[in-house]
Amino acid sequence: MSSQEEEALIAALQSEKHVNEAFKKLITLYKERLYWHIRYITKNHADADDVLQNVFIKVYKNIKKFKGDSKLYSWLYRIATNESLSFLQQKAKKQNISDGELQEQLIHNLKADIYYDGDEIQYKLEQAIATLPFKQQQVFMLKYYQELKYQEISELLGTSEGALKASYHLAVKKIQKFLKE
Repeated sequence: MSSQEEEALIAALQSEKHVNEAFKKLITLYKERLYWHIRYITKNHADADDVLQNVFIKVYKNIKKFKGDSKLYSWLYRIATNESLSFLQQKAKKQNISDGELQEQLIHNLKADIYYDGDEIQYKLEQAIATLPFKQQQVFMLKYYQELKYQEISELLGTSEGALKASYHLAVKKIQKFLKE
């Protein structure tokens, strides 16, 4: 989406007259990318759907507060990330387990998810990714799965390209080590 198209969409979203039509367009443009981002974090289709719905509700309620300091997708991505993490923290709290224990449980339950279509290699990769610190998980998933450039990842995460390259390199090394064991 060009910056002019994005500005027009934001203006329509912040307009009382066009907000509903513009919001439908926003959902059409970003729901799939956001779903997969959330799914990588929550590791579960139903949870990803719930979180995605919460993200769009939050966006709808707060779109007038969007100042345009970042790209629209960067703002949506941050909301989706925060909603996903909050969801997982609440889930761990309800089950009275640590975040790490929840992460292990999510990976263990991944194969039981009827929407999971990965093979054994993909499952091992998911296990390896889950062992990474969250920031490295994000960088790896954005680079590997979404095939974003470091510049785009830098905008999303607010981190320098050099730091992202280092994080990605470390993540790859840790994943390789995990897969060899």
